[in-house]
Amino acid sequence: MNDERTSVVRRSALHAALGDPARLQVIDLLVLGDRSPSELIARLDLSSNLLTHHLGVLEREGLISRSPSEGDRRRSYIRLHREVLDRLGDYRGPCAQRIVFICTGNSARSPLAAALWSRRSTIPATSAGTHPARAVSPLAQRIAARHGLDISTHRPRSIENTAGPEDLLVTLCDRAHETLRDVSVIHWSVPNPSTNGTEQDYERAFGDISTRLTTLSRQLTAH
Repeated sequence: MNDERTSVVRRSALHAALGDPARLQVIDLLVLGDRSPSELIARLDLSSNLLTHHLGVLEREGLISRSPSEGDRRRSYIRLHREVLDRLGDYRGPCAQRIVFICTGNSARSPLAAALWSRRSTIPATSAGTHPARAVSPLAQRIAARHGLDISTHRPRSIENTAGPEDLLVTLCDRAHETLRDVSVIHWSVPNPSTNGTEQDYERAFGDISTRLTTLSRQLTAH
């Protein structure tokens, strides 16, 4: 099969995967963040067996992937492969007056996200934690500095004393998301770099956050 024919077959399979209204709804719900199967079931009013079928189709075509939660190990999160956005046309995300990025300790992922966002967007941003650590991670500071950011003066703080009713909340941590289950608006299942604690893990987390911020900045609408 020549390259042109292969491309046509691949595109045909992709369109077939997106040809079901329920699967398109799944894609819409995953555009800005990750969701667990139970969250998708609640939003789509589907049976677990039917959702499993739809997720299987999308996964087989490379549109989504799954990863276990770092909090409740019985849960998993579904992530949309971002390159699919170019094939889906325009999508407008929610409006935001301010963004609050949240992880458990507010010592690495969320302050990195807030600092990087502030360099990319005029929409204000801050960060907080569900269980704030005592200080910012030294490795997170090193990675930030490598990318021209300074988070050395950041002091971890509690979400309870930070977020307001008009804020758009973005969780970057499975544990934080599960703690704020009925509150968080967008969830990014970014692995905790401190689990192994290597510089490569922190760099990988930064790259993941950077990619997601690019998508968010394109889709978000300011008040």
